[in-house]
Amino acid sequence: LRGAPLPAAPAERAASASAPAPTANSIGNARLPQRRGRRALYGMLVLAALAIAGAGFWLTSPHRLALPSNRPDPAGPLESAVKERSIAVLPFADMSEKKDQGYFADGMAEEILGVLAKVPRLTVISRTSSFQFKGRDADIKTIGASLGAHYIVEGSVRKSGARMRINAELVDTGNGTERWSETYDRDAGDAFNVQDEIAASIVRALQLAVVGDEEIPARVKPRNPEAYELYLRGRQALDRFDREGFEQAADLYQRALDLDPQFVPAVNALADAQVFLTQWGYIPPKVGYERARRTAQLGEKLDPNLGEPHWLLATIDLQYDWDWDGARTELERADAISPRASHVFLTRGMLSFSLGRLNDAERQLSAAQRLDPLSPNTLFVLGWARFWSGDLPEAESLFRKALQISPTYESVHYYLGHVLMVRGDLTAALGEMKAEPDEESRLAGIASVEFAMGRRKESDSVLAKLTQLSADDWASGIASVHAIRNEPDAAFQWLDRAFAQKDEDLYIIKGDPLYKNVAHDPRYTAFLRKMNLPE
Repeated sequence: LRGAPLPAAPAERAASASAPAPTANSIGNARLPQRRGRRALYGMLVLAALAIAGAGFWLTSPHRLALPSNRPDPAGPLESAVKERSIAVLPFADMSEKKDQGYFADGMAEEILGVLAKVPRLTVISRTSSFQFKGRDADIKTIGASLGAHYIVEGSVRKSGARMRINAELVDTGNGTERWSETYDRDAGDAFNVQDEIAASIVRALQLAVVGDEEIPARVKPRNPEAYELYLRGRQALDRFDREGFEQAADLYQRALDLDPQFVPAVNALADAQVFLTQWGYIPPKVGYERARRTAQLGEKLDPNLGEPHWLLATIDLQYDWDWDGARTELERADAISPRASHVFLTRGMLSFSLGRLNDAERQLSAAQRLDPLSPNTLFVLGWARFWSGDLPEAESLFRKALQISPTYESVHYYLGHVLMVRGDLTAALGEMKAEPDEESRLAGIASVEFAMGRRKESDSVLAKLTQLSADDWASGIASVHAIRNEPDAAFQWLDRAFAQKDEDLYIIKGDPLYKNVAHDPRYTAFLRKMNLPE
Protein backbone atom coordinates (compact mmCIF):
# COMPACT_ATOMS: atom_id res chain seq x y z
CA LEU A 1 0.00 0.00 0.00
CA ARG A 2 1.12 3.51 -0.77
CA GLY A 3 3.21 4.68 2.16
CA ALA A 4 1.59 2.21 4.51
CA PRO A 5 3.32 -1.21 4.51
CA LEU A 6 1.82 -4.12 6.36
CA PRO A 7 3.66 -5.04 9.55
CA ALA A 8 6.92 -6.75 8.80
CA ALA A 9 6.61 -7.88 12.07
CA PRO A 10 -47.34 -2.98 -0.40
CA ALA A 11 -46.92 -4.12 3.12
CA GLU A 12 -43.76 -5.49 1.64
CA ARG A 13 -42.14 -2.15 0.85
CA ALA A 14 -38.66 -1.27 1.93
CA ALA A 15 -37.72 0.09 5.32
CA SER A 16 -36.67 3.71 5.54
CA ALA A 17 -33.02 4.64 5.71
CA SER A 18 -33.28 5.12 9.48
CA ALA A 19 -34.71 1.66 10.11
CA PRO A 20 -32.46 -1.23 11.17
CA ALA A 21 -30.66 -2.84 8.27
CA PRO A 22 -31.86 -6.35 7.40
CA THR A 23 -29.65 -9.15 8.57
CA ALA A 24 -28.23 -11.76 6.25
CA ASN A 25 -30.58 -14.35 7.67
CA SER A 26 -33.58 -12.27 6.65
CA ILE A 27 -32.47 -11.90 3.05
CA GLY A 28 -32.03 -14.96 0.92
CA ASN A 29 -29.46 -13.27 -1.30
CA ALA A 30 -27.19 -12.36 1.58
CA ARG A 31 -27.04 -15.69 3.37
CA LEU A 32 -23.56 -17.09 3.46
CA PRO A 33 -22.39 -20.49 4.71
CA GLN A 34 -19.49 -21.04 7.03
CA ARG A 35 -16.86 -20.92 4.30
CA ARG A 36 -14.45 -18.36 2.94
CA GLY A 37 -16.17 -15.15 1.98
CA ARG A 38 -14.18 -14.88 -1.24
CA ARG A 39 -15.78 -18.08 -2.41
CA ALA A 40 -19.15 -16.57 -1.63
CA LEU A 41 -18.54 -13.93 -4.29
CA TYR A 42 -19.59 -16.34 -7.00
CA GLY A 43 -22.73 -17.13 -5.06
CA MET A 44 -23.72 -13.51 -4.79
CA LEU A 45 -23.06 -13.03 -8.48
CA VAL A 46 -25.24 -15.98 -9.38
CA LEU A 47 -28.11 -14.81 -7.22
CA ALA A 48 -27.85 -11.37 -8.76
CA ALA A 49 -28.07 -12.94 -12.20
CA LEU A 50 -30.88 -15.44 -11.63
CA ALA A 51 -33.82 -13.10 -12.08
CA ILE A 52 -32.55 -11.71 -15.37
CA ALA A 53 -31.46 -15.12 -16.56
CA GLY A 54 -34.74 -16.79 -15.68
CA ALA A 55 -36.83 -14.72 -18.03
CA GLY A 56 -34.04 -14.23 -20.52
CA PHE A 57 -33.78 -17.93 -21.21
CA TRP A 58 -37.15 -17.85 -22.91
CA LEU A 59 -36.67 -14.65 -24.86
CA THR A 60 -36.45 -15.26 -28.58
CA SER A 61 -35.01 -13.13 -31.33
CA PRO A 62 -37.86 -12.68 -33.86
CA HIS A 63 -39.57 -9.87 -31.93
CA ARG A 64 -37.22 -7.18 -30.70
CA LEU A 65 -37.55 -3.55 -29.77
CA ALA A 66 -36.35 -1.29 -32.56
CA LEU A 67 -34.41 0.93 -30.17
CA PRO A 68 -30.82 2.15 -29.97
CA SER A 69 -28.54 -0.79 -29.25
CA ASN A 70 -25.41 1.05 -28.16
CA ARG A 71 -23.98 -0.54 -25.05
CA PRO A 72 -23.54 1.86 -22.11
CA ASP A 73 -20.16 3.19 -21.15
CA PRO A 74 -19.95 2.24 -17.46
CA ALA A 75 -18.18 5.50 -16.73
CA GLY A 76 -20.80 7.79 -18.17
CA PRO A 77 -24.10 7.20 -20.02
CA LEU A 78 -25.17 4.43 -17.67
CA GLU A 79 -25.42 6.84 -14.75
CA SER A 80 -27.76 9.19 -16.61
CA ALA A 81 -29.85 6.23 -17.74
CA VAL A 82 -30.40 5.22 -14.14
CA LYS A 83 -31.85 8.66 -13.46
CA GLU A 84 -34.04 8.94 -16.52
CA ARG A 85 -35.42 5.49 -17.35
CA SER A 86 -34.67 3.32 -14.36
CA ILE A 87 -37.02 0.86 -12.74
CA ALA A 88 -36.97 -1.64 -9.89
CA VAL A 89 -39.31 -4.58 -9.37
CA LEU A 90 -40.03 -5.26 -5.70
CA PRO A 91 -40.85 -8.79 -4.53
CA PHE A 92 -44.56 -9.47 -4.83
CA ALA A 93 -46.49 -10.17 -1.64
CA ASP A 94 -47.89 -13.65 -1.07
CA MET A 95 -51.54 -13.04 -0.18
CA SER A 96 -52.56 -16.70 -0.36
CA GLU A 97 -54.55 -17.98 2.57
CA LYS A 98 -51.88 -20.46 3.70
CA LYS A 99 -48.97 -18.15 2.89
CA ASP A 100 -47.34 -21.04 1.06
CA GLN A 101 -46.94 -19.43 -2.35
CA GLY A 102 -43.91 -17.27 -1.63
CA TYR A 103 -41.85 -19.09 -4.26
CA PHE A 104 -44.57 -18.36 -6.85
CA ALA A 105 -44.85 -14.69 -5.84
CA ASP A 106 -41.07 -14.24 -6.00
CA GLY A 107 -41.00 -16.00 -9.34
CA MET A 108 -43.68 -13.68 -10.70
CA ALA A 109 -41.67 -10.57 -9.76
CA GLU A 110 -38.41 -12.04 -11.02
CA GLU A 111 -39.84 -13.00 -14.38
CA ILE A 112 -41.28 -9.51 -14.88
CA LEU A 113 -37.88 -8.05 -13.93
CA GLY A 114 -36.20 -10.36 -16.43
CA VAL A 115 -38.50 -9.35 -19.28
CA LEU A 116 -38.02 -5.65 -18.54
CA ALA A 117 -34.25 -6.14 -18.43
CA LYS A 118 -34.37 -6.99 -22.13
CA VAL A 119 -35.77 -3.57 -23.06
CA PRO A 120 -32.68 -1.74 -24.36
CA ARG A 121 -33.62 1.79 -23.22
CA LEU A 122 -34.74 0.74 -19.77
CA THR A 123 -32.30 0.36 -16.88
CA VAL A 124 -33.49 -2.31 -14.46
CA ILE A 125 -32.12 -2.41 -10.91
CA SER A 126 -30.84 -5.84 -9.96
CA ARG A 127 -32.83 -8.34 -7.94
CA THR A 128 -30.14 -8.39 -5.24
CA SER A 129 -30.94 -4.80 -4.33
CA SER A 130 -34.71 -4.71 -4.92
CA PHE A 131 -35.26 -7.91 -2.94
CA GLN A 132 -33.53 -6.37 0.06
CA PHE A 133 -36.93 -4.83 0.76
CA LYS A 134 -38.91 -8.04 1.04
CA GLY A 135 -41.36 -7.98 3.92
CA ARG A 136 -40.59 -4.43 4.97
CA ASP A 137 -42.51 -1.16 4.87
CA ALA A 138 -41.25 2.24 3.74
CA ASP A 139 -42.19 5.34 1.85
CA ILE A 140 -42.01 4.90 -1.92
CA LYS A 141 -39.74 7.94 -2.27
CA THR A 142 -37.28 6.39 0.16
CA ILE A 143 -37.27 3.18 -1.86
CA GLY A 144 -36.59 5.08 -5.06
CA ALA A 145 -33.77 7.06 -3.47
CA SER A 146 -32.21 3.91 -1.99
CA LEU A 147 -32.29 2.05 -5.29
CA GLY A 148 -31.67 4.98 -7.62
CA ALA A 149 -34.90 4.03 -9.40
CA HIS A 150 -37.32 6.49 -11.00
CA TYR A 151 -40.10 3.90 -11.09
CA ILE A 152 -41.14 1.00 -8.88
CA VAL A 153 -43.20 -2.05 -9.78
CA GLU A 154 -44.91 -3.75 -6.86
CA GLY A 155 -47.75 -6.18 -6.51
CA SER A 156 -49.26 -9.22 -4.85
CA VAL A 157 -50.24 -12.77 -5.70
CA ARG A 158 -53.17 -14.75 -4.32
CA LYS A 159 -53.12 -18.34 -5.56
CA SER A 160 -55.74 -20.93 -4.66
CA GLY A 161 -55.88 -24.23 -6.45
CA ALA A 162 -55.95 -23.65 -10.19
CA ARG A 163 -56.84 -19.95 -9.91
CA MET A 164 -54.72 -16.90 -9.17
CA ARG A 165 -55.25 -13.18 -8.71
CA ILE A 166 -52.34 -10.87 -9.46
CA ASN A 167 -52.28 -7.18 -8.63
CA ALA A 168 -49.53 -5.01 -10.09
CA GLU A 169 -48.86 -1.29 -10.20
CA LEU A 170 -46.24 1.10 -11.52
CA VAL A 171 -45.37 4.04 -9.25
CA ASP A 172 -43.33 7.16 -9.94
CA THR A 173 -40.94 7.48 -7.00
CA GLY A 174 -40.43 11.19 -7.60
CA ASN A 175 -43.98 12.20 -6.62
CA GLY A 176 -45.49 8.92 -5.45
CA THR A 177 -48.14 8.89 -8.17
CA GLU A 178 -49.46 5.71 -9.68
CA ARG A 179 -48.73 5.56 -13.40
CA TRP A 180 -50.50 2.27 -14.06
CA SER A 181 -52.22 -0.57 -12.20
CA GLU A 182 -54.14 -3.70 -13.10
CA THR A 183 -55.68 -6.81 -11.52
CA TYR A 184 -55.62 -10.16 -13.30
CA ASP A 185 -57.90 -13.09 -12.42
CA ARG A 186 -56.61 -16.08 -14.34
CA ASP A 187 -55.89 -19.77 -14.33
CA ALA A 188 -52.57 -20.53 -12.64
CA GLY A 189 -51.25 -21.98 -15.89
CA ASP A 190 -51.60 -18.56 -17.51
CA ALA A 191 -48.81 -17.01 -15.39
CA PHE A 192 -46.49 -16.41 -18.33
CA ASN A 193 -49.06 -14.54 -20.37
CA VAL A 194 -49.79 -12.34 -17.35
CA GLN A 195 -46.10 -11.60 -16.90
CA ASP A 196 -45.84 -10.53 -20.53
CA GLU A 197 -48.97 -8.40 -20.26
CA ILE A 198 -47.66 -6.63 -17.17
CA ALA A 199 -44.28 -5.95 -18.79
CA ALA A 200 -45.91 -4.68 -22.00
CA SER A 201 -48.23 -2.40 -20.02
CA ILE A 202 -45.27 -0.97 -18.10
CA VAL A 203 -43.37 -0.28 -21.34
CA ARG A 204 -46.41 1.54 -22.72
CA ALA A 205 -46.90 3.48 -19.50
CA LEU A 206 -43.31 4.67 -19.69
CA GLN A 207 -43.90 5.71 -23.32
CA LEU A 208 -40.83 3.97 -24.64
CA ALA A 209 -40.53 4.41 -28.37
CA VAL A 210 -41.26 1.26 -30.31
CA VAL A 211 -41.79 0.54 -33.97
CA GLY A 212 -44.99 -1.08 -35.16
CA ASP A 213 -46.42 -3.66 -32.80
CA GLU A 214 -43.04 -4.75 -31.40
CA GLU A 215 -43.06 -3.97 -27.69
CA ILE A 216 -41.20 -6.61 -25.74
CA PRO A 217 -39.26 -9.64 -26.90
CA ALA A 218 -41.43 -12.69 -27.37
CA ARG A 219 -40.87 -15.62 -25.05
CA VAL A 220 -40.97 -19.35 -25.51
CA LYS A 221 -43.18 -20.69 -22.74
CA PRO A 222 -42.19 -23.78 -20.74
CA ARG A 223 -43.86 -26.86 -22.12
CA ASN A 224 -44.37 -28.55 -18.77
CA PRO A 225 -46.03 -26.57 -15.90
CA GLU A 226 -44.83 -29.12 -13.34
CA ALA A 227 -41.23 -28.65 -14.50
CA TYR A 228 -41.60 -24.90 -14.11
CA GLU A 229 -42.92 -25.26 -10.57
CA LEU A 230 -40.00 -27.53 -9.66
CA TYR A 231 -37.69 -24.87 -11.08
CA LEU A 232 -39.26 -22.11 -8.95
CA ARG A 233 -38.98 -24.28 -5.85
CA GLY A 234 -35.35 -24.90 -6.72
CA ARG A 235 -34.66 -21.18 -6.84
CA GLN A 236 -36.27 -20.80 -3.43
CA ALA A 237 -34.08 -23.61 -2.07
CA LEU A 238 -30.95 -22.03 -3.56
CA ASP A 239 -31.77 -18.78 -1.75
CA ARG A 240 -31.19 -20.57 1.55
CA PHE A 241 -27.51 -20.58 0.71
CA ASP A 242 -26.45 -23.62 2.69
CA ARG A 243 -25.51 -27.18 1.83
CA GLU A 244 -29.02 -28.54 2.23
CA GLY A 245 -30.39 -25.75 0.04
CA PHE A 246 -27.80 -26.34 -2.69
CA GLU A 247 -28.43 -30.08 -2.72
CA GLN A 248 -32.18 -29.65 -2.69
CA ALA A 249 -32.00 -27.09 -5.51
CA ALA A 250 -29.84 -29.39 -7.64
CA ASP A 251 -32.32 -32.22 -7.09
CA LEU A 252 -35.31 -30.05 -7.99
CA TYR A 253 -33.61 -28.74 -11.14
CA GLN A 254 -32.72 -32.27 -12.20
CA ARG A 255 -36.30 -33.40 -11.63
CA ALA A 256 -37.48 -30.51 -13.79
CA LEU A 257 -35.11 -31.62 -16.55
CA ASP A 258 -36.32 -35.19 -16.26
CA LEU A 259 -39.78 -33.85 -17.15
CA ASP A 260 -38.53 -31.46 -19.83
CA PRO A 261 -34.92 -32.03 -21.04
CA GLN A 262 -35.12 -28.88 -23.19
CA PHE A 263 -35.99 -26.63 -20.24
CA VAL A 264 -33.02 -24.24 -20.49
CA PRO A 265 -33.59 -22.29 -17.22
CA ALA A 266 -33.28 -25.51 -15.25
CA VAL A 267 -30.12 -26.48 -17.15
CA ASN A 268 -28.26 -23.31 -16.22
CA ALA A 269 -29.68 -23.20 -12.71
CA LEU A 270 -28.39 -26.75 -12.24
CA ALA A 271 -24.93 -25.57 -13.31
CA ASP A 272 -25.17 -22.80 -10.70
CA ALA A 273 -26.01 -25.29 -7.96
CA GLN A 274 -23.17 -27.58 -9.04
CA VAL A 275 -20.69 -24.71 -8.75
CA PHE A 276 -22.01 -23.82 -5.29
CA LEU A 277 -21.61 -27.40 -4.10
CA THR A 278 -18.05 -27.41 -5.40
CA GLN A 279 -16.99 -24.04 -4.03
CA TRP A 280 -18.14 -24.88 -0.55
CA GLY A 281 -16.20 -28.13 -0.54
CA TYR A 282 -19.10 -30.57 -0.86
CA ILE A 283 -17.85 -31.89 -4.22
CA PRO A 284 -14.15 -32.21 -5.22
CA PRO A 285 -13.15 -29.31 -7.53
CA LYS A 286 -12.06 -31.46 -10.45
CA VAL A 287 -15.40 -33.25 -10.33
CA GLY A 288 -17.74 -30.39 -9.52
CA TYR A 289 -16.34 -27.73 -11.84
CA GLU A 290 -16.11 -30.04 -14.82
CA ARG A 291 -19.66 -31.18 -14.15
CA ALA A 292 -20.82 -27.55 -14.00
CA ARG A 293 -18.91 -26.73 -17.18
CA ARG A 294 -20.63 -29.56 -19.09
CA THR A 295 -24.01 -28.43 -17.82
CA ALA A 296 -23.40 -24.81 -18.83
CA GLN A 297 -22.18 -25.92 -22.25
CA LEU A 298 -25.43 -27.84 -22.65
CA GLY A 299 -27.35 -24.66 -21.87
CA GLU A 300 -25.33 -22.80 -24.49
CA LYS A 301 -26.02 -25.55 -27.03
CA LEU A 302 -29.76 -25.52 -26.35
CA ASP A 303 -29.92 -21.77 -26.91
CA PRO A 304 -26.77 -20.01 -28.18
CA ASN A 305 -28.49 -16.61 -28.00
CA LEU A 306 -28.46 -16.44 -24.21
CA GLY A 307 -25.94 -14.56 -22.09
CA GLU A 308 -26.19 -16.62 -18.92
CA PRO A 309 -24.22 -19.70 -20.08
CA HIS A 310 -21.38 -17.47 -21.32
CA TRP A 311 -21.25 -15.58 -18.03
CA LEU A 312 -21.24 -18.85 -16.11
CA LEU A 313 -18.41 -20.26 -18.24
CA ALA A 314 -16.49 -16.99 -17.80
CA THR A 315 -16.77 -17.35 -14.04
CA ILE A 316 -15.38 -20.89 -14.16
CA ASP A 317 -12.56 -19.73 -16.47
CA LEU A 318 -11.74 -16.91 -14.07
CA GLN A 319 -11.97 -18.53 -10.67
CA TYR A 320 -11.06 -22.15 -11.40
CA ASP A 321 -9.11 -22.39 -14.66
CA TRP A 322 -7.31 -19.04 -14.31
CA ASP A 323 -7.86 -18.76 -18.04
CA TRP A 324 -7.89 -14.99 -18.41
CA ASP A 325 -8.32 -14.95 -22.20
CA GLY A 326 -11.09 -17.51 -22.02
CA ALA A 327 -12.90 -15.51 -19.36
CA ARG A 328 -12.58 -12.34 -21.43
CA THR A 329 -14.00 -14.02 -24.52
CA GLU A 330 -16.98 -15.46 -22.65
CA LEU A 331 -17.67 -12.11 -21.00
CA GLU A 332 -17.64 -10.39 -24.36
CA ARG A 333 -20.24 -12.86 -25.57
CA ALA A 334 -22.35 -12.37 -22.45
CA ASP A 335 -22.06 -8.60 -22.72
CA ALA A 336 -23.18 -8.61 -26.35
CA ILE A 337 -26.39 -10.30 -25.27
CA SER A 338 -26.94 -8.65 -21.86
CA PRO A 339 -25.22 -5.22 -22.01
CA ARG A 340 -26.90 -3.88 -18.86
CA ALA A 341 -26.44 -6.87 -16.57
CA SER A 342 -24.84 -5.94 -13.25
CA HIS A 343 -23.26 -9.37 -12.84
CA VAL A 344 -21.45 -9.00 -16.18
CA PHE A 345 -20.03 -5.62 -15.12
CA LEU A 346 -19.03 -7.12 -11.79
CA THR A 347 -17.29 -10.11 -13.34
CA ARG A 348 -15.51 -7.91 -15.87
CA GLY A 349 -14.33 -5.85 -12.92
CA MET A 350 -13.05 -8.98 -11.20
CA LEU A 351 -11.16 -10.01 -14.33
CA SER A 352 -9.48 -6.59 -14.51
CA PHE A 353 -8.84 -6.88 -10.80
CA SER A 354 -7.09 -10.23 -11.35
CA LEU A 355 -4.88 -8.76 -14.06
CA GLY A 356 -3.90 -5.78 -11.90
CA ARG A 357 -5.81 -3.22 -13.96
CA LEU A 358 -7.27 -1.38 -11.02
CA ASN A 359 -8.57 1.68 -12.85
CA ASP A 360 -10.66 -0.40 -15.22
CA ALA A 361 -11.73 -2.68 -12.38
CA GLU A 362 -13.06 0.23 -10.37
CA ARG A 363 -14.82 1.62 -13.45
CA GLN A 364 -16.60 -1.69 -14.09
CA LEU A 365 -17.41 -2.22 -10.41
CA SER A 366 -18.85 1.28 -10.12
CA ALA A 367 -21.12 0.54 -13.07
CA ALA A 368 -22.24 -2.67 -11.34
CA GLN A 369 -22.98 -0.72 -8.18
CA ARG A 370 -25.22 1.73 -10.01
CA LEU A 371 -27.27 -1.19 -11.27
CA ASP A 372 -27.17 -3.02 -7.93
CA PRO A 373 -26.72 -0.27 -5.31
CA LEU A 374 -27.65 -2.27 -2.21
CA SER A 375 -25.68 -5.41 -2.97
CA PRO A 376 -23.28 -6.13 -0.09
CA ASN A 377 -21.22 -8.16 -2.52
CA THR A 378 -20.64 -5.24 -4.87
CA LEU A 379 -19.74 -2.96 -1.96
CA PHE A 380 -17.39 -5.66 -0.67
CA VAL A 381 -15.58 -6.00 -4.00
CA LEU A 382 -15.36 -2.21 -4.38
CA GLY A 383 -13.84 -2.17 -0.90
CA TRP A 384 -11.23 -4.65 -2.12
CA ALA A 385 -10.41 -2.42 -5.06
CA ARG A 386 -9.92 0.59 -2.79
CA PHE A 387 -7.80 -1.48 -0.37
CA TRP A 388 -5.66 -2.77 -3.25
CA SER A 389 -5.12 0.77 -4.56
CA GLY A 390 -4.28 2.17 -1.13
CA ASP A 391 -7.39 4.31 -0.56
CA LEU A 392 -7.86 3.12 3.02
CA PRO A 393 -10.58 5.59 4.16
CA GLU A 394 -12.80 4.70 1.20
CA ALA A 395 -12.11 0.97 1.65
CA GLU A 396 -13.15 1.22 5.29
CA SER A 397 -16.32 3.12 4.35
CA LEU A 398 -17.33 0.54 1.72
CA PHE A 399 -16.72 -2.41 4.04
CA ARG A 400 -18.80 -0.76 6.76
CA LYS A 401 -21.64 -0.11 4.30
CA ALA A 402 -21.59 -3.77 3.30
CA LEU A 403 -21.90 -4.75 6.96
CA GLN A 404 -24.79 -2.34 7.46
CA ILE A 405 -26.72 -4.18 4.76
CA SER A 406 -25.60 -7.67 5.75
CA PRO A 407 -24.00 -7.83 9.23
CA THR A 408 -23.07 -11.51 8.88
CA TYR A 409 -21.47 -11.23 5.44
CA GLU A 410 -18.35 -13.35 5.60
CA SER A 411 -14.85 -11.90 5.28
CA VAL A 412 -15.90 -8.25 5.51
CA HIS A 413 -14.77 -8.00 9.14
CA TYR A 414 -11.57 -9.79 8.06
CA TYR A 415 -10.70 -7.22 5.39
CA LEU A 416 -11.90 -4.30 7.48
CA GLY A 417 -9.53 -5.56 10.18
CA HIS A 418 -6.65 -5.51 7.71
CA VAL A 419 -7.48 -1.94 6.69
CA LEU A 420 -7.47 -0.86 10.32
CA MET A 421 -4.24 -2.76 10.95
CA VAL A 422 -2.50 -0.95 8.07
CA ARG A 423 -3.82 2.35 9.44
CA GLY A 424 -2.23 1.52 12.80
CA ASP A 425 -5.40 1.02 14.86
CA LEU A 426 -4.45 -2.45 16.09
CA THR A 427 -6.98 -2.67 18.92
CA ALA A 428 -9.88 -1.97 16.57
CA ALA A 429 -8.35 -4.32 13.99
CA LEU A 430 -8.27 -7.17 16.50
CA GLY A 431 -11.89 -6.49 17.40
CA GLU A 432 -12.92 -6.78 13.75
CA MET A 433 -11.00 -10.01 13.31
CA LYS A 434 -12.71 -11.53 16.35
CA ALA A 435 -16.09 -10.48 14.92
CA GLU A 436 -15.47 -12.33 11.64
CA PRO A 437 -18.07 -15.15 11.33
CA ASP A 438 -15.97 -17.40 9.10
CA GLU A 439 -13.65 -19.46 11.30
CA GLU A 440 -10.77 -19.69 8.81
CA SER A 441 -10.76 -15.97 8.12
CA ARG A 442 -11.13 -15.20 11.81
CA LEU A 443 -8.07 -17.28 12.76
CA ALA A 444 -5.98 -15.83 9.92
CA GLY A 445 -6.93 -12.30 10.90
CA ILE A 446 -6.25 -12.78 14.61
CA ALA A 447 -2.87 -14.41 13.91
CA SER A 448 -1.88 -11.43 11.75
CA VAL A 449 -2.95 -8.74 14.20
CA GLU A 450 -1.46 -10.52 17.21
CA PHE A 451 1.87 -10.56 15.34
CA ALA A 452 1.55 -6.85 14.51
CA MET A 453 0.95 -6.18 18.22
CA GLY A 454 4.21 -7.93 19.10
CA ARG A 455 2.52 -11.00 20.57
CA ARG A 456 4.51 -13.64 18.71
CA LYS A 457 3.56 -16.51 21.00
CA GLU A 458 -0.18 -15.82 20.66
CA SER A 459 0.19 -15.42 16.89
CA ASP A 460 2.04 -18.74 16.64
CA SER A 461 -0.70 -20.51 18.56
CA VAL A 462 -3.52 -19.17 16.39
CA LEU A 463 -1.55 -19.82 13.18
CA ALA A 464 -1.08 -23.45 14.26
CA LYS A 465 -4.86 -23.80 14.62
CA LEU A 466 -5.39 -22.24 11.20
CA THR A 467 -2.83 -24.58 9.64
CA GLN A 468 -4.53 -27.62 11.13
CA LEU A 469 -7.94 -26.48 9.94
CA SER A 470 -7.14 -25.09 6.49
CA ALA A 471 -4.13 -26.96 5.13
CA ASP A 472 -6.24 -28.91 2.65
CA ASP A 473 -8.63 -26.24 1.44
CA TRP A 474 -7.23 -22.74 2.05
CA ALA A 475 -3.46 -22.92 1.74
CA SER A 476 -3.41 -19.36 0.38
CA GLY A 477 -4.86 -18.10 3.66
CA ILE A 478 -1.98 -19.69 5.57
CA ALA A 479 0.47 -18.26 3.04
CA SER A 480 -0.90 -14.74 3.52
CA VAL A 481 -0.34 -14.89 7.29
CA HIS A 482 3.27 -15.98 6.76
CA ALA A 483 3.70 -13.14 4.28
CA ILE A 484 2.38 -10.61 6.80
CA ARG A 485 4.77 -12.08 9.39
CA ASN A 486 7.59 -11.54 6.83
CA GLU A 487 8.33 -15.27 6.55
CA PRO A 488 8.82 -15.60 2.79
CA ASP A 489 10.04 -19.22 2.71
CA ALA A 490 6.91 -20.46 4.46
CA ALA A 491 4.70 -18.10 2.43
CA PHE A 492 5.91 -19.48 -0.90
CA GLN A 493 5.75 -23.08 0.30
CA TRP A 494 2.07 -22.58 1.10
CA LEU A 495 1.46 -20.69 -2.15
CA ASP A 496 2.85 -23.65 -4.08
CA ARG A 497 0.53 -25.91 -2.14
CA ALA A 498 -2.39 -23.58 -2.90
CA PHE A 499 -1.55 -23.78 -6.60
CA ALA A 500 -1.60 -27.57 -6.51
CA GLN A 501 -4.96 -27.47 -4.70
CA LYS A 502 -6.48 -25.07 -7.26
CA ASP A 503 -7.14 -22.67 -4.38
CA GLU A 504 -9.71 -20.22 -5.77
CA ASP A 505 -8.31 -17.21 -3.91
CA LEU A 506 -5.25 -17.27 -6.15
CA TYR A 507 -7.15 -15.64 -9.00
CA ILE A 508 -6.81 -12.28 -7.20
CA ILE A 509 -3.29 -12.68 -5.84
CA LYS A 510 -1.72 -10.07 -8.14
CA GLY A 511 -1.31 -6.89 -6.14
CA ASP A 512 -2.94 -8.35 -3.03
CA PRO A 513 -1.74 -6.06 -0.21
CA LEU A 514 -1.58 -9.04 2.17
CA TYR A 515 1.47 -10.21 0.18
CA LYS A 516 3.19 -6.81 0.11
CA ASN A 517 6.08 -7.96 2.29
CA VAL A 518 7.05 -10.67 -0.22
CA ALA A 519 6.06 -8.91 -3.44
CA HIS A 520 9.68 -7.97 -4.26
CA ASP A 521 10.89 -11.54 -3.84
CA PRO A 522 11.80 -13.14 -7.22
CA ARG A 523 9.63 -16.09 -6.24
CA TYR A 524 6.55 -13.83 -6.29
CA THR A 525 7.26 -12.81 -9.88
CA ALA A 526 7.83 -16.45 -10.77
CA PHE A 527 4.53 -17.39 -9.15
CA LEU A 528 2.65 -14.74 -11.14
CA ARG A 529 4.27 -16.13 -14.27
CA LYS A 530 3.08 -19.61 -13.34
CA MET A 531 -0.44 -18.19 -13.02
CA ASN A 532 -0.06 -16.61 -16.50
CA LEU A 533 -0.49 -13.21 -14.87
CA PRO A 534 1.37 -10.11 -16.08
CA GLU A 535 4.31 -9.26 -13.86
